[in-house]
Amino acid sequence: MAYFTCDVASVSLEIMKILTIGAHGTAGHAITEHLASRGHDIITVGRTSGDIRADVSDLKQLEAMWQQAGTVDAVVYAAGDVRYAEFQELSSSDFESAWQQKALAQINLVRTGLEHLSPNGSFTLMSGIPSRDPVVSGVAAATVNGAVDAFVKAAAIEIAPVRINAVSPSVFTESLDTFGDFFPGFIPVDLADVARGFQKGVEGASTGETIVP
Repeated sequence: MAYFTCDVASVSLEIMKILTIGAHGTAGHAITEHLASRGHDIITVGRTSGDIRADVSDLKQLEAMWQQAGTVDAVVYAAGDVRYAEFQELSSSDFESAWQQKALAQINLVRTGLEHLSPNGSFTLMSGIPSRDPVVSGVAAATVNGAVDAFVKAAAIEIAPVRINAVSPSVFTESLDTFGDFFPGFIPVDLADVARGFQKGVEGASTGETIVP
């Protein structure tokens, strides 16, 4: 009888300097805590709280954020407000706001951040389930989330060796009381699983992927 053995080399974790945007929001807090528990050096960014105060949808504040942050190894985005309302109730300004806060903010983050990222660094952005499984009142969210997913796939082939991915979660288990009625019958996802999706984006090797936790 033949026996086969395999020597598994130990893999040491590379400690990274990570910029987390929206770090004190519902998802951002869980993601930040998880990455910090992995030993990473975290710089938090928020509009009203954090190590750096900035609204990254504003180009001047975005540039000021980069000046304060310096060079980082990874960037995580877990912010972006989108109005949920039936299509005929949504105004042009609702769509403009959704685009500005959720899609363009992330595009500009990557566009302006390349020179502030280490050579093999990464961006992990956030989209969401409405772009692949639409719901009533989720047209604006579906539109901008789809734009983020498409941007990630396209940008990945141009910014290598820098990696870029998006995490696309379902409704959060912890937010069912607030948003559960918008997602009838959907399987919710725990924030801990969302955080692990971002860990995959930061610590893994994939690029151009939409990660579904």
